[in-house]
Amino acid sequence: MEVCRSSAVSLREFGCEQSLLSRPDGSASFVQGDTSVLAGVYGPAEVKVSKEIYDRATVEVLIQPKVGLPSVRERSQEQCVRETCEASLLLSLHPRSSLTLVLQVLHDDGSLLSCSLNSACMALMDAGLPMSCLFCGVTCAIDYDGKIITDPSAAQEKGSRALMTFAIDSTERRVLMSSTKGSFSVHELQQCIAVSQKASEKIFQFYRDSISRRYSKNL
Repeated sequence: MEVCRSSAVSLREFGCEQSLLSRPDGSASFVQGDTSVLAGVYGPAEVKVSKEIYDRATVEVLIQPKVGLPSVRERSQEQCVRETCEASLLLSLHPRSSLTLVLQVLHDDGSLLSCSLNSACMALMDAGLPMSCLFCGVTCAIDYDGKIITDPSAAQEKGSRALMTFAIDSTERRVLMSSTKGSFSVHELQQCIAVSQKASEKIFQFYRDSISRRYSKNL
């Protein structure tokens, strides 16, 4: 497993491992601190007629919690991940087919949605699917003193008045998706976007280092 310690932006230690599972077309696990998510990608495959789209592939995302059945929280996160994947994948190359992304939560210690996004991107890369850009997830919390905390733990999330997660693309650092909760000003939102864009540079560098190490070992 590749491990990265970030210094400039305060992110927890994170790591990943690809091609863990044999059944999916691509798989990856991603760890941020004590938060861990395992992702598997299936497809392009045959799609049900009711879900078929004539000019592009259909993307389906399923998030399985560590225990119990999926709830409203998982359904909301599924929509966020699906919208991000649809924005980055070249779906028009696979019309009338389906892509299924299954995310299994192994442990949740905060910043779960951003960890799910990072795990999803690594799994899509492992599957070799065509993408216009890579993406990563960054979570920011604002405490009651107005301090911005990047990649917060579960305890830090509980002690915050606002929580935001952004999906950032790798080419222009654009925001592909945002999920917000709590009360905050427009200025604080802009600050969190800027911090997330800066933090994304560390994550994308980790992507590059991880992939280059993997294929240099294979060669």
